[in-house]
Amino acid sequence: MSGIYFSVLALVVMASYFLARSRAVAMTGATGSSLVSMHSLPSYHGLLAASAVFVPMLLTYLIAMPLLQKWLEAGALSFYAADVAGDALKRSSALRDIFNVVAGQHSGAVSPELKSAADYYSSAGRIGSWSIFAGGLAAGLTGLGVVLGRISVSFRARNAFERLVLVVLVLCAAVAVLTTIGIVFSVAFETYRFFFDPALKGKPTVTQFLFGTEWNPQAALRADQGDIKTAFGFIPLLTGTLLITFIAICVAGPLGLYSAIYLSEYAGPRFRAVAKPLLEILAGVPTVVLGFFAALTVAPLIRGWGQTMGLDIASESALAAGLVMGMMIIPFVSSLTDDVINAVPQSLRDGAYALGATKSETIKQVILPAALPGIVSAFMLAISRAVGETMIVVMAAGLAANLTLNPLDAVTTITVQIKTILVGDQEFDSAKTLAAFALGFVLFFVTLMLNVIAMRVVKKYREQYD
Repeated sequence: MSGIYFSVLALVVMASYFLARSRAVAMTGATGSSLVSMHSLPSYHGLLAASAVFVPMLLTYLIAMPLLQKWLEAGALSFYAADVAGDALKRSSALRDIFNVVAGQHSGAVSPELKSAADYYSSAGRIGSWSIFAGGLAAGLTGLGVVLGRISVSFRARNAFERLVLVVLVLCAAVAVLTTIGIVFSVAFETYRFFFDPALKGKPTVTQFLFGTEWNPQAALRADQGDIKTAFGFIPLLTGTLLITFIAICVAGPLGLYSAIYLSEYAGPRFRAVAKPLLEILAGVPTVVLGFFAALTVAPLIRGWGQTMGLDIASESALAAGLVMGMMIIPFVSSLTDDVINAVPQSLRDGAYALGATKSETIKQVILPAALPGIVSAFMLAISRAVGETMIVVMAAGLAANLTLNPLDAVTTITVQIKTILVGDQEFDSAKTLAAFALGFVLFFVTLMLNVIAMRVVKKYREQYD
C-alpha cells in the first residue's frame, strides 16, 4: 500500500504544479513580457501548489500509519489470552506468528486464535490503509484547492513558498540539534547509572574510572574460573587511543599538507585533475579492507623489519594500526587543505610577488597564515576520524589494554572496547555493559577539549585581511 500511496502522491504533486502554473499564466492574458504584471512568477504558484499537496499527504501518512499499526496490533492480540499482551516475549512471538500468517510464510499448524487474529489484522489493515489513502488524498486536494483559489495577479506566491522553505530548513536544523542533544542526554543518563546506581554491583567510583591504570571489565561467571579481578581504569584506553592517533596524524599531517600545497600551488591543471581524485579514492576504501591490509601486510612487514634490527615487535602493534590509519585520513587533510588554500585571494599572492617574495616565501609567510583556520579544521577532522576508528585497531592493534607509550606493543582504544563490550546479547543492568556508555561519554569530552584547543590556536595565530 505504501508504494501505491507514494506513487499517487508523486503524480498529484506534479499535476498540481502544472495546473497552478498554467492557471497563473492564463491569468495574465498573455505570455512573455506581460508576466511581470504579476507579483510572483507562475513557477512559484506551481511550487506553492505542489507543496500544499505534498505536505498534507506526507504528514497524513507519517502520523496515521504508526497509529494504524498500533491499533491493528492491539486488535489482533485481543483474540489471545490477557497475559499475552502483558508479557513482552509472548507479545512479540504472537505478533511474529500473525505477520507470518498474513504474509503466507507461517509453517506448522495454525491455531484458531491465530487464524482469527490474522484474519482481523489483514481485513482491518486493508480498510485502514485505504482510509489513510483517502484521507491523505483529500487533505492534499484540499490544500490544492486553497492555493488555486488564491491565485491572482497580486498574490505573493513567492513569499509564501519561501516562508515554507524557511520552515523546512528550520525544522531540519532543529532535528540535527535535537538529535545531538538526545545522544548526549541518553549517554549521560546511562553514565550516571554506571557511577551512582546503588543496585549496580561492581561499579567503580568516578576517580577509579578516570585515573585507574588497569582495564578488565570481565567478571568470573563460575567458581572454576578462578579469581578474575574486575577493573575499569580509563587511562590505558586513553593512552592507546592517543598513541595510535598521534602515529596516524604524524603520517597524514605532513603528507596531506604537502600534497595540498603542491596540488594548489605547483601542479598544472592536467596533473591536478588526475591526482586529486586519485588521492581522494583513499577516503572511499572501506575500513575493514584497510584493517585486512594492516593485519596481513603492514604488521608482518614491521615485525620482519624489527627482527632484522633485533627489536621485539608484537604481532599486533600500535605502529601498524597508526600507519594504516594515517593512510586512511590523508584525504581528509589533503582535500580540505587544498580547498582552503585555493580560497585565499589571488591578490595576496600578487602583492607578495610584487614585493619580491619567492613562491616558497609567499606560501610560508602569506598563504599558510591566511589559510590557518581551515588547515586546523582539516587536521581536527582527521584527528576526530582517527579517534573514532574501530575496525583497523581491532584487526591490527588487538584488544589488549596495555598502559604503554611504546608503538611496538599491542594496545587498544576506547571505541574498540565499546564495540567489544556491546557485542552479542548484553544485559543493560550490569557494570560491564554500562561501562561502554561511560567510555562514550568521556570520549565525547576528550574530542570536545581537542576542538576547544584547536579554536584557541586558531584565534591566537590567525591573520585577517581586508
